[in-house]
Amino acid sequence: MGMTKYDRLLYILNLLRTRRNLNAARLALECGVTERSIYRDIISLSEANVPIYFDNGYKLASDNFLPPLNLDFEEYSCLKMAIESTPLQKTGTYTKTLKRIRAKIEAGLSDIVREKKKTAVESTYIDIAVSLERERAELYYGLIEEAVRNLTCLQIDYDSIQSGRTTRVVEPYFIVFRGRAFYFVAYCRSRQDFRTFRMDRVLAVTPLREKFRPKQGITAQSYFEGSWEVYSGESLTVVVEFTGAAARVIASGTHHVGERVEPLKGGLVRYTVTVRGLEEIRRWLLGFGPEALVVSPSRLRESIGQISRETAARYVVTEGE
Repeated sequence: MGMTKYDRLLYILNLLRTRRNLNAARLALECGVTERSIYRDIISLSEANVPIYFDNGYKLASDNFLPPLNLDFEEYSCLKMAIESTPLQKTGTYTKTLKRIRAKIEAGLSDIVREKKKTAVESTYIDIAVSLERERAELYYGLIEEAVRNLTCLQIDYDSIQSGRTTRVVEPYFIVFRGRAFYFVAYCRSRQDFRTFRMDRVLAVTPLREKFRPKQGITAQSYFEGSWEVYSGESLTVVVEFTGAAARVIASGTHHVGERVEPLKGGLVRYTVTVRGLEEIRRWLLGFGPEALVVSPSRLRESIGQISRETAARYVVTEGE
């Protein structure tokens, strides 16, 4: 009998810790499963915030993740929620396997985690649907991985939010999971610059025989360093003052690796962070409404002000309504 999925995920983590340049084919051979199963395992690990990326083999961006047989409470909660949210719960095939996995997790908890578990609120079940977009991402994942490994060009049909469907030739560098989705970073010959492509927006992939010579200094760590989430751009320092409930939200958690949070008088909080590109942090700040006041840079402040005025104008109540 083969490994359970839980055992296989731990085995994959240990392999990535101790061995270099493992691709999906090699992991599949080691685990005795198909490459498609490995792609799904990588997705499961990434959705549990294990920092995996592909660059001439799968790698861990950090070693600060789930240690075998030594789960802390947050790791236990995350893994438990991932198992209870899996689409496999909806089939009868894996019911007994999932029960065994949960039993192994519970049996391996430390006394500290057991005590905290007694008083904690139960994790929320997340119903993860296997969408057509995710199936399409799985379909092309192997082709893109092979192109990254062999330094070969791809022709892709891509559904861009800004420019719609386009066909372009790209030079793929690495695959990474960020912001709840898989992306691959490639040099786009049409744009003559590096672009970040969301995997489930790829409509078609055609491998080309042409090889490319990679540019030096482009890695997953350096490419996304300072980004708010996915996009990149000019490096700018953002200063925001939060009030009310927003101030409490900001003070109670971490939102970016480079942030600095400073309590002020009257319950205010000053938030300072240096990011590359303003689009994503602007969307984040708009979610706080009037409880977030941008101090600098001025163009971010003006942009949010303009969006707020235009939004307010659309919601003006006319007489008689």
